[in-house]
Amino acid sequence: MRSSDRARDLDRQGDLDRQGDLDWQGDGDPEPVTVDTSEGPGRFFASPAPDPRAVLVLGHGAGGGVGAVDLTVLAAGLPFRGISVVRFEQPWRTAGGRVAVRAPRLDAAWDDAVGAVLDGRVAVPGWDPALPLWTGGRSAGARVACRTAAEGPLAGRVRGVVCCAFPLHLPGRPEKSRAHELLAPDVPRLVCQGERDTFGTADELAATIGPGAGAVRLVRIPGADHGMKLPRRADRDGAPFGLPELRALLTDEVARFVLAG
Repeated sequence: MRSSDRARDLDRQGDLDRQGDLDWQGDGDPEPVTVDTSEGPGRFFASPAPDPRAVLVLGHGAGGGVGAVDLTVLAAGLPFRGISVVRFEQPWRTAGGRVAVRAPRLDAAWDDAVGAVLDGRVAVPGWDPALPLWTGGRSAGARVACRTAAEGPLAGRVRGVVCCAFPLHLPGRPEKSRAHELLAPDVPRLVCQGERDTFGTADELAATIGPGAGAVRLVRIPGADHGMKLPRRADRDGAPFGLPELRALLTDEVARFVLAG
């Protein structure tokens, strides 16, 4: 792909990621923990559970940050279910960049940052390295989590992967599928996908996963687009589906998935 084409594609994905950004719905952003990586310093934003049973590390999209709707919802709700949530801000974002760097650099920074905590070189509130580790993210962050759970230093250390708005393909380009990344890990995966996601609808994901892929579970988000934005008249089984229902659905499904493992 030419550099100009790649920049345009990243701009398109970045714009949709930024649509999903939302200010932290709590007592202000948690104090970040800086971590050095081979790509420069990144930051962890921890939402610790009072008595954690597991930790879920989440990455952001190619143009948005850790304030995306789905990441914020999980960080606000899961600690009350016994799951510490740690959102990782990639170095390009910490440095003030507009769109993400290439995939190998994203993966390297993720491996370095998570590995620093697991190896005891960096302390993050609510994240005991002895806790069961689950990883995930939204959009490009979900791709990073899948790739690094499948191979590299984190392979074999991750219990499962949570994918929000997995970008199966670029809008209008279904022939360039990224299904291989989603299907590569040999650990359980949960995919929370909007019905109107132009990067791959819930129906497209269902067809990709197939009936025999028991290690991948799909949760349909009624009416949601790639940024988890809902139309005014979204409904689920005949009942209204708005932001409160989105919060409940994401929190319940991810909590059930993680704690079952």
